[in-house]
Amino acid sequence: MGVAKIIEVSSTSPKSFEDAITSGVTRASKTVKEVKGCWVKSMKCDVESGKITLYRVVLKLTFVLND
Repeated sequence: MGVAKIIEVSSTSPKSFEDAITSGVTRASKTVKEVKGCWVKSMKCDVESGKITLYRVVLKLTFVLND
């Protein structure tokens, strides 16, 4: 039976929430091996002059611990 760990990461994108999520998972996967899943803990936008300028997400990533 394996053991998993959960970490929290923050990611941003000027394009969309989906892009922020993808960027966060892609970047974390370069450092953390065996990422098995993620879920979005929170979503937030920065707004200037009535327009969204930045999408922010906080992700929880699950990965398997190696022996």
